Amino acid sequence: MTTHKFIDPKVLATIKDLPLLAKTVVEGFLAGQNQSLRRGAGLEFSQYRSYQPGDDLRQLDWKMFARSDRYYIREAEVDTNITVRFILDGSASMAHEDVNGLSKMEYARFLVASLAYLATTQGDAVGLYVLHENQLINLTPRSDNMHLQRFWHQLAEVKPQGKFPGMEVAANLFADRRQKELTVFLSDLYEHGHEIKDLLYKLGAQGHELLLAHLMSRNELDFTYTGTLTFEDLETGQTLQVSSASQRELYLAKQQEWLQDIEKDMRNRHIAYDRFVTDEPLDKALRTFLQKRLLYG
Repeated sequence: MTTHKFIDPKVLATIKDLPLLAKTVVEGFLAGQNQSLRRGAGLEFSQYRSYQPGDDLRQLDWKMFARSDRYYIREAEVDTNITVRFILDGSASMAHEDVNGLSKMEYARFLVASLAYLATTQGDAVGLYVLHENQLINLTPRSDNMHLQRFWHQLAEVKPQGKFPGMEVAANLFADRRQKELTVFLSDLYEHGHEIKDLLYKLGAQGHELLLAHLMSRNELDFTYTGTLTFEDLETGQTLQVSSASQRELYLAKQQEWLQDIEKDMRNRHIAYDRFVTDEPLDKALRTFLQKRLLYG
């Protein structure tokens, strides 16, 4: 089996056990990043060596990754622990599926489960916050293995429903903030007013590192539809009949304008923005997370 298959969403969708999926993704990814290295070659310090499959992931050194863009094991423990909060858009639009049958929520589960496992192995505390229309599901950050099992269970139970909530539902996101904290916000950014942007602006103003993972499916990004179709808004139930041939050019132009505006807006507010498509392997997301994690290493 190639390393690529460890992080291919089509393959991952066949793994029903979330802990197994997370471990498969992380260990396969890290092994692939270092498969071309000779043991001990080119290391600046003798206490570091390249990561090998089976190594204790708690000993991965974030700072060496920052300098070399490769993964190394350290012999001595260094206290670089932080809190990593995962905030997940639980609105109904996250149930949208691509042609491969994979929904945005399923892809988000793959990402969050894998990143939480990676963070926990480093001793970081991880927390899960799921935003539903009338409820915020809150799993307070901790770093022990039992908490990670609860984290995975809660993540597996998330079902997209309703609209994205207003600020009153999200109020608890701003309580008990930690000194060293990284927040990963996962959403397709579909909103009825400015409820998602308003929340992102407020989170970004807190002074902690914020990473926005914008999830999109390939069929909506490239408008791969053909014929005359009826589209339904998953959150309102409203329908619209569309001739794909006549609307494709206008749709793609409007979408690009929207995407450019979002990215510019986030950058201007110093919010790290990255787009992830649900048919793409997970290596980009893992690498992006590691790079942001290094800010606190």
